[in-house]
Amino acid sequence: MTKLFNDPARFTEDMLVGFLDANARYVVGVPGGVVRAQQTRPGKVAVVIGGGSGHYPAFCGTVGPGFADGAVVGNVFTSPSSEDAASVARAAHGDAGVLLTTGNYAGDVMNFTLAVTQLRSEGIEAEYFAVTDDVASAPKGEEAKRRGIAGDFTVFKCASAAAEAGLDLPGVVRVAEAANAATRTLGVAFDGCTLPGADHPLFTVPEGQMGLGLGIHGEPGVADEDMPTAEQLAHTLVDGVLGDYSEGDSKRIAVILNGLGRTKYEELFVVWGTVAGLLRDRGYEIVEPEVGELVTSLDMAGCSLTVMWLDDELEQYWTAPADSPAYRKGAAVPTEGQQRLDPVADSAAPSVDLAGLADDDGRSGGRLVARALEAMAAMLADAEDELGRIDAVAGDGDHGRGMVKGSSAASAAAAAAANEGAGQGSVLAAAGREWAAKAGGTSGVLWGAMLGALGARLGDTGRPNAATVAAGMREGYDALVSLGGAAPGDKTMLDALLPFVEELERRVAEGESWQDGWRRAADVATTAARDTAGMRPKVGRARPLAERSIGTPDAGATSLAMCAHTVVESFSTSTKGDN
Repeated sequence: MTKLFNDPARFTEDMLVGFLDANARYVVGVPGGVVRAQQTRPGKVAVVIGGGSGHYPAFCGTVGPGFADGAVVGNVFTSPSSEDAASVARAAHGDAGVLLTTGNYAGDVMNFTLAVTQLRSEGIEAEYFAVTDDVASAPKGEEAKRRGIAGDFTVFKCASAAAEAGLDLPGVVRVAEAANAATRTLGVAFDGCTLPGADHPLFTVPEGQMGLGLGIHGEPGVADEDMPTAEQLAHTLVDGVLGDYSEGDSKRIAVILNGLGRTKYEELFVVWGTVAGLLRDRGYEIVEPEVGELVTSLDMAGCSLTVMWLDDELEQYWTAPADSPAYRKGAAVPTEGQQRLDPVADSAAPSVDLAGLADDDGRSGGRLVARALEAMAAMLADAEDELGRIDAVAGDGDHGRGMVKGSSAASAAAAAAANEGAGQGSVLAAAGREWAAKAGGTSGVLWGAMLGALGARLGDTGRPNAATVAAGMREGYDALVSLGGAAPGDKTMLDALLPFVEELERRVAEGESWQDGWRRAADVATTAARDTAGMRPKVGRARPLAERSIGTPDAGATSLAMCAHTVVESFSTSTKGDN
């Protein structure tokens, strides 16, 4: 159990204070994460890695010469926001472009892709790449659906070394792609991990068994097997990894036996003794292996085996020197670039004047929106534990916490905008930006996009009629489909949102007020959310655990239906003067 914390909600922020102080020689803090203490030298591509916290030394522990130029630091097991990713990338960027790279998780993909779009709009050449090394999360032939786990390390290391060697941005991307294509990982868990402040683990492993095919965000394995001896486990891991790779004929390999947080180094060395022998018996030459904690999962008991098949170029980058807070290899890497003078200024987005004038009706609407978001935030705070419990059945259990962080930030931003006299459109836009920025993860970016699309349709002047409200919700739905890549039937929040939108549109078309139509649509959404219990997830972290998910409703669909009810209740109890 994670025992040492102050406020669990600020665990990541408190961790960063200590990390930055202890490693001031290497890194400085910027909004959203950390960057090297020295500015990126002219002509060098910046490599920015990242994801949720809980995986130390990945990701911030590998920022330094020979490795990453920056790391975006999200909340525990939660994707950073697009705003945070763009902030760190701006600070790390020199003059030759930036590669942002993460594991292949929906929240990371969406947020970092949005960050790339933002950076390009500012004139910064940027690319994004997602690692897909986990053989247990999708079968051969569907590698693009696989998660990124400890293989993140080999890909990040090779891409970073390529950037250090002077390759241009397309060249660094090519190396990342090659390293990913040559990397396979299989992991096992002996016991689950516990989020700071929680009194129970995200999952448990039956006594005398292990979970095969775990995820690094607290996801359980895809199957339970009898607890093996160290020698038997070595056979399982080696057979699983080697059996998935059939490309090429290289016999030189980079290998990582990675501890997940609670399995001690001595235990790993016992396993490694057999792993190394098995690999050599099969004709492989092991190049500079790593045995230890590189990509952890808080206090999870377990380990994973990663193999990267090497060609001459990948071997050059795998063996290249690196010097970072938690990972050092080879001779010291010269420190290049001037000391950063104002890293916060480096990471600031270009200022854009978004202020507009709202009329009295728009200001009244802005106040109503702020009250509705305040009510949503209070409701979600009460529902946090239950939403987390639902999410933990086949996911990482962070949905409740993410919804609370996002809605509370959105509520505060909405209140501030309304107090300044903003109309309903600007209030929703401010709330959406803060929801996405503070919640991170998949739900954060999706709720941010939905509120933003609704705000754009409602505008800041006049009193939106029922047709405008229905059209705004349809555009919010369309934004989610475009951004997330999911579809109805995939067991996501869309399975509640689409029935809601369709019922609202139908009611409004028949002449009902938007409030009456919304109330009926919220009932439909609640039923639809409940019906997701019978679905199999087809996307996201729950997909590898589809069978476990059957019988439990989707957490995102459930929270959306709850929010829909809360909104209409809030508007129904608003003062007459703001109707």
